[in-house]
Amino acid sequence: MEEQGGQAAFGWAARDATGVLSPYSFSTRVPKDDDVTIKVLYCGICHTDLHIIKNDWGNAMYPVVPGHEIVGVVTGVGGGVTRFKAGDTVGVGYFVGSCRSCDSCGKGNENYCAGVVPTSNGVDHAHGGVPTKGGFSDVIVVNEHYVVRVPDGLALDRTAPLLCAGVTVYSPMMRHGLNEPGKHLGVVGLGGLGHVAVKFGKAFGMKVTVISTSASKRQEAIENLGADEFLISRDPEQMKAATGTMDGIIDTVSAWHPITPLLALLKPLGEMVIVGGPSKPLELPAYAFVPGGKGVVGSNVGSVGDCQAMLEFAGKHGIGAEVEVIKMDYVNTAIERLEKNDVRYRFVIDVAGSLGSAA
Repeated sequence: MEEQGGQAAFGWAARDATGVLSPYSFSTRVPKDDDVTIKVLYCGICHTDLHIIKNDWGNAMYPVVPGHEIVGVVTGVGGGVTRFKAGDTVGVGYFVGSCRSCDSCGKGNENYCAGVVPTSNGVDHAHGGVPTKGGFSDVIVVNEHYVVRVPDGLALDRTAPLLCAGVTVYSPMMRHGLNEPGKHLGVVGLGGLGHVAVKFGKAFGMKVTVISTSASKRQEAIENLGADEFLISRDPEQMKAATGTMDGIIDTVSAWHPITPLLALLKPLGEMVIVGGPSKPLELPAYAFVPGGKGVVGSNVGSVGDCQAMLEFAGKHGIGAEVEVIKMDYVNTAIERLEKNDVRYRFVIDVAGSLGSAA
């Protein structure tokens, strides 16, 4: 299954649950009529990549080539491709396939398709059932339906994390009305997702409060990212003073944390959107949301349409992630630092600058 019959590709892969990445040669699948071949320029490192390479979810198909925050340039298109041409700057996010026939796909919500194919470590049934190889490599072949156009003027390294972190917060903000000027948005956690949520919230014209356990992030949140207020969730007095003041909350934290105190911050009928993925079940007592008619909803990345709209919005407002650009040979150190949350706020691999290209 390793030889997929396409062109030579080179990347870094994890071979076992140690998660250690090392150089890896493989071949892409043979491009079809509706496929786009992309030279990878930059790829962000998401916490999901860490979970996959270490087999935390028990589904790793080694060797795993991670990466789903991809910015690149089109080097070839199939005869049936209508939306892209060679030389276009494009992006690829969390998934590269879906069934295209279910209710979710029909409504443009491919991200909720039961047959969604992740960009990395996914089973691509439409192309022989081979495991998908992600953006920690120099070339990738993707059906044009799952490719988005990167607007002119965006810094490409800072754009890469928007393909996952950006759309993960943008999509629910749009869906749940957390994009209206003058509304008050709470952002729980100031990491890879949270810092982008602050930027989007301010660009929408909202009042934004960052909610964090770490007082050391106050200056960063307010002075550098433009948040209006900073709330320490472990401070009972601060939390009490903010009771009932927020129209909505985006919770980006992936570690277990109490959500009852956060629900108290919402106005009646307010909603908290959970986009993080704690492995331990969250505690949700009825008294925390029933009396105020409050909602707790989940959201998983975003559709292709969401992703394109997000990039257009980012281009209009000059929004990019705060990144630390690295070479591929630093990736294992970056993974170790990511485990310790030692990054501000997203590692991005300069793939083309450190691998060259076989494209």
